Amino acid sequence: MGWSWKLGRLAGIEVYVHATFFLLLLWLGLVYWGQGGLPAAVNGIFFILLLFGCVVLHELGHALTARRFGIQTRNIVLLPIGGVASLEKMPDDPKEEILVALAGPAVNIVIAGLLWLSVNPVAVHLQEGPVQGGILQNLLVLNLFLAVFNLLPAFPMDGGRVLRALLSFWMDKPRATRTAATVGQMLALWLGFMGLFYNPILVFIALFVWIGAAAEAGSEEIKSLLHKSTLRGAVITHFETLAPDDALTRAIALTLDTTQKEFPVMENGQVVGVLTQEDLLRGLKEEGAQAPVSRYMQTEVETAGIDEPLDRVLERLQHCGCRLLAVTDGGRLAGIVNLDNLMELIRIETALRQQHRP
Repeated sequence: MGWSWKLGRLAGIEVYVHATFFLLLLWLGLVYWGQGGLPAAVNGIFFILLLFGCVVLHELGHALTARRFGIQTRNIVLLPIGGVASLEKMPDDPKEEILVALAGPAVNIVIAGLLWLSVNPVAVHLQEGPVQGGILQNLLVLNLFLAVFNLLPAFPMDGGRVLRALLSFWMDKPRATRTAATVGQMLALWLGFMGLFYNPILVFIALFVWIGAAAEAGSEEIKSLLHKSTLRGAVITHFETLAPDDALTRAIALTLDTTQKEFPVMENGQVVGVLTQEDLLRGLKEEGAQAPVSRYMQTEVETAGIDEPLDRVLERLQHCGCRLLAVTDGGRLAGIVNLDNLMELIRIETALRQQHRP
């Protein structure tokens, strides 16, 4: 992942930290240093790391609950503003979406409860040795804050997804998403107004909520638009192919003569690989134009049936890391589809839908 480093794996899920997270640590370290020198800086950074450990557990709660419903998580990424668990998708069933959304805040509440047992004077005798009461108390309060803040009924917080899921019991999902997004943007306006008079941080939060709500509404609009169509109406049927023993010179010629950037590699009527523009350039740098396509093509080829819904195809293209899907019809190659093609279709369909609106 660009600008991210892998920290490890939790429950089979890769955890990454973004480069900007270290800028946050540096800035906070300098702030704490100014307040109390090196000891304050070390303690402050240690506390922030503990807090973000709780954030990772929050995201892991989402991921493990989603896994129970057959939804995998690609990774968890730590950012300065928090963590992001990249689920393959949110559940279609409103009840399942509620459970997945609530799992994160529930983890923070459990952590807060365990911390309360550590700092509560009645329970202190259960601990062996000294208890870092100040750090634990602050961590307790911030975990409660994370739970409450994430339950605000606004995207991209968990509360926005809970609200959308609840509304989905009475209306279709696109309308429920638009309604929840509107509620979130109204909350953002209120937070922004309050921030002008009380705390500028509220203005930043308001902007975050407004953008998140708009993005979620737009994403659901696209999914709704694509769900009604299948690959049959979007497949690229006129395309060029390569053979494994072709030299890269043929790929160069096709790249310059057409607008195609990815080429299926065919052998005996079957797709055996894909040569992307990046693969071509890598081959030219390493061996030159006479190198065979077979040496640089990608041998893992994702396929899709011609009647597969376009919203599912879009999810696959975004999540699999592949540049194209080979489209089959009755086991026979019927065409290809790539992300650029779907984006063009979305722009056209969106314009047509806007033209038909009063």
